[in-house]
Order: sequence, then structure tokens, then C-alpha cells
Amino acid sequence: YRRLQAKETWLSKFNQTERKAMLGSYTKVLFVRDPFHRLIATFLKGMGISPSFSSFVQEVLDSRKVREAWKPLVSLCRPCLVQYDYVVMFGFLRQELGHLLHRAGLPAGSLLPEFTDSQVQWTYRWLSEQMFSELSAQQKQQLSHFYRWDLAAFPFSSSFLSD
Repeated sequence: YRRLQAKETWLSKFNQTERKAMLGSYTKVLFVRDPFHRLIATFLKGMGISPSFSSFVQEVLDSRKVREAWKPLVSLCRPCLVQYDYVVMFGFLRQELGHLLHRAGLPAGSLLPEFTDSQVQWTYRWLSEQMFSELSAQQKQQLSHFYRWDLAAFPFSSSFLSD
């Protein structure tokens, strides 16, 4: 695209016609993960200073500056602005990436690393139950509200936050 070399690198800096022309020349893939699982992973990586998951969640909810690690996906990937060709959900990476490689005419089996996402889903389910039980009813409600647009935009049907 002719303006690719321009100083403006944020998609929002281009007008609608320019965005459409740029994005039309790419295959757009979005990788998504249940927002509650993202919070758990962030906590386990030690990105918060809190000693418990409940206090970490409170830190997230009270924070005036939303860090990218727990920012709602809708605000990061702009699904209303960008028409993604594929949305790949954590838990189905091997199947979905195999399909994408096949569609691109590439040998799927030889290029894909070994994924453990589908094998660890039951672990995440157990871990989610444990972490969710630490939260107060108010925290659960606030988290559901915080991630309401993610829950509406993507089919996280088994998310604890969508209940």
C-alpha cells in the first residue's frame, strides 16, 4: 500500500478509504483467549504485585491505567474497525492453524509445532474454578462488566464471566 512507508503507523490515523485499501490486501487473523484465562495467566506470570488472585483482580479493577495484559480484546483488536478473515480461539490452535496453512497452500503438518492448548483445557477449567471461587460476588460482577464487550463479541460460552 502506497502509504505504508508513511510516519503514521496506527491504523486509526488513516481515513476509512485508506484503511479499507490497506486491509483489503492482507489476510487478517485474530487470536483470542477467554478474558478470565488471560487474567489468570497474567497473575501466574507475576505481572501483579498482589499475593492472592482476589487482590490482583481488585488491583486490575481499581487501576486507572489498564495494562495491555488484561485490557479488553475489543479495545486492542478493533473487530468493528477491522473485518478479520479468521478468528482463532485458544484451545483450538492446532486445528485452526492447520486449516489456515491448508488454505494458504502450505503443508500444515510439517510446519506446526506441538500445541498443548487443547490438552490443558481441563487444567484451565479446574484452575478457573479455583480462582473464580476466591472472588467476591461484587468482583465477579465488576469483571463481567469490564469484559462485557469481549463476551459479546466472541463466543466464550464456557467462560466463568459469561454466567
